[in-house]
Parts: sequence; structure tokens; C-alpha cells
Amino acid sequence: MDWSHYRFRTQWTLAAPRATVYDALERAEDYPRWWPQVREVNRIDDTSGVVRIRSVLPYDLTFTAREVRRDPAGGVLEIAMTGDLDGWARWTLTEAGSGTLARYDQEVDVAKPLLRRLAVPGRPVFRANHALMMRAGRRGLAAHLEAV
Repeated sequence: MDWSHYRFRTQWTLAAPRATVYDALERAEDYPRWWPQVREVNRIDDTSGVVRIRSVLPYDLTFTAREVRRDPAGGVLEIAMTGDLDGWARWTLTEAGSGTLARYDQEVDVAKPLLRRLAVPGRPVFRANHALMMRAGRRGLAAHLEAV
């Protein structure tokens, strides 16, 4: 087992139409406005940017995100990631009554040297750190969508 390899799946139920959620999620440069752990997103060009995140633990992760798939009709947004995290992440949005089910899938290898050295003892803490970040993201997006 590669202790620096992670697969995550998170589902958020949001009380907004799918198109509204999609519009918010496709504007990655706005994430820092509603997702506290996404510290900054700096566009490189129309399909890529540099992202810096930090959750509860005292370290930043920085990676370049490059758009792989943007499908408004299918409700899918997918990126490739390189840097402290190498892999991919995907949002898949489906209608759920009058709201939206947003599923976030991510598969990454952690490349940051410190986190690789701590991979075995730190794995449960790193997974909990990710869960806290995702929980805060759901709360932030829900509040952002209410204000729109």
C-alpha cells in the first residue's frame, strides 16, 4: 500500500438548483470567498491556476489545477492536479428534489516531502483534516448560495 495515496468521496446536499451550484463551483477563483481553507486561487490562463489550501493542520498545500472536463449539461467539473498533490478531483452534480447533490471525488498522491515522511503515523490525522475542510466547504457554499 502506498501510504501517500488517497481516495476521497464527499457528498453535499445543497438547497439550490443544479445550475446555480454548477455556476458557483466552476468559478474556482471565488472559492476563497466562501471556503475558508482555500486560501488563494491565482489564474494562469483560461483553463489552469495555482491553488493554495490550508485546513486545521499547520501546513499549506499548493498545486496547479488544470481543467480536464467542463460539462454544464452533465453537471461535471474535473481537474488534474500537480504539485504538493498529484492526481485529479471531480465534482458531479445531480438534481435532488428542488436542490442538488454535489459529489466530490478525489484521487491524489501527496508529493509534499514532510507529509510523505509522516505518511504512516499521520494518515488518520490527514484524513480527518480533509474531512474538516470538506465540512467547512459545504457550510460555506450553502451560505454563499443562500446569499446569491
